[in-house]
Amino acid sequence: MAEGDAVLDTSDVDKWVGKPVIFAEFWDPCNATDIRRWVQAMDYANPLHWDENFARSSKFGGIVAPQSFTVAMDYGHGCHPSCVGKVPGSHLIFAGEEWWFYGNPVRPGDKLTQERTFAGYRIADTGFAGPTMFADGDTVHRNQHGALVAKERATSIRYLVEEANKRKVYDKEGRSPKLWTRAELDEVARVRLEWIKSGRDGISPRWSAIKVGDTLPRRVIGPHSRVTFALECRAHRQNIWGTWRWNAPEGIHDPAQEDAGFGGDMAYDFEARKIDPRQGDGLFHGPSSGHINPEKAEKVGMGGAYGYGSSMNAWHLDTVAYWAGHEGYIWHSKTQFRSPAFEGDVTYVDAAVTDKQETSEFGMPVVTVETRMTTQDGATILKGSATVSLPH
Repeated sequence: MAEGDAVLDTSDVDKWVGKPVIFAEFWDPCNATDIRRWVQAMDYANPLHWDENFARSSKFGGIVAPQSFTVAMDYGHGCHPSCVGKVPGSHLIFAGEEWWFYGNPVRPGDKLTQERTFAGYRIADTGFAGPTMFADGDTVHRNQHGALVAKERATSIRYLVEEANKRKVYDKEGRSPKLWTRAELDEVARVRLEWIKSGRDGISPRWSAIKVGDTLPRRVIGPHSRVTFALECRAHRQNIWGTWRWNAPEGIHDPAQEDAGFGGDMAYDFEARKIDPRQGDGLFHGPSSGHINPEKAEKVGMGGAYGYGSSMNAWHLDTVAYWAGHEGYIWHSKTQFRSPAFEGDVTYVDAAVTDKQETSEFGMPVVTVETRMTTQDGATILKGSATVSLPH
């Protein structure tokens, strides 16, 4: 190792590998308004999730949550069990999510509990920040009846802020938000509305009629702004004041409240939040406050206001689920985040069927759908896949 090479200090992380971590639980069950707030923030206009009259006339008999909403029933945007232990001088961005679902939808009145484990990490050299930790955390979700709802494996990127600032991959000089013309905005609105119309009735395509290579209707989200990022943040139930509590079992040490090595203006102040709840709400203060505060984002190498990885994963899930209709179901999903959605950009979601199986491990006919998210300039920001059951 040459003198002056950047080094990640992982000594405080190693002791948590394989251990249960992050004991936090919501006080209250979710309600229909929580679900509506979520789909509004994700710009997912499926009437099954917000229109009471439509939902009552469906097979579900009322409002039901999209599968993407599961993460909003959890503390930490899903990534918290992948961020334990102190890495001095570091920050975190989300790298991807893998989900397994078990056929139990979330409905108003449900209360989920979680079991969270730090699964481990690997170190790789990246152009973004040199030595970079890719850390995995697992969360198992069960409802109030003990039924298994979902499992998530989240992967976070923990990197040295100083090194990211040296490399300037997301340098603010090249990150000025795009100014859109009226004609361009009209075209974005046209594509958005066409997508909304495409699956509104919830009619599922038949497995037998699907062909490998079939494409899904194109979706567009944006332009992204500090307002849309704030709406996304507030749609997570944990970011509403007073919604959750720490509940570590007696005798169990929980690293959730310890210093993760973030900068002083990017950390929660859990004592101060007892008086001023803004100090812990994830929007005004805390490690995610750079999403809407460009000055903070620039300090951690992000170059400007940027979106949430959990939202990108939701866009992927929602796009596939909308196409799959009321009789379709996503059993497995995996996404890799290549870049955040930045302020001023739009996100196009394109998807295609890449495989179909008449018999599967899920006991029913399934197809594989692969998604790709790109900016208005064609840059890829996400790649994903989903295994979906459809009526035969």
